[in-house]
Amino acid sequence: MSYTLLNLKNDVEDMAPRFQMGDGIEAHFARKALGLEKSGIAYFKLGPDYVLPFGHVHSEQEEIYLVVSGSARVKLDDEEVELGPLDAVRIPAGVMRGFAAGPGGAELIAFGAPNNENSDLEMAPGFFT
Repeated sequence: MSYTLLNLKNDVEDMAPRFQMGDGIEAHFARKALGLEKSGIAYFKLGPDYVLPFGHVHSEQEEIYLVVSGSARVKLDDEEVELGPLDAVRIPAGVMRGFAAGPGGAELIAFGAPNNENSDLEMAPGFFT
């Protein structure tokens, strides 16, 4: 049997410093580490009241964000939605999204497909402000 096992927090590099996401966030993108061919997965840990300094949109990729612990707000185009533990939000292609943590911070898992090496990604600095 061929499989890959790793811990998203401990075995995958925190890419937040490399992508200049600021203080108060860990971002562990595990697509390559897991050898995923058709999808992606990431673990995020947001500090209390942390606001992601940008939003993003995919023209092809659908994403699901699952709150593991804590609380967060997601901005979807012009609408804000409150999220709590074990809430999952599906975001279709074409919808701008950004995140902010609640007062106790948040841990989230993101799933995305199809895997297109983020060729469909567009960033929006300051989207959540």
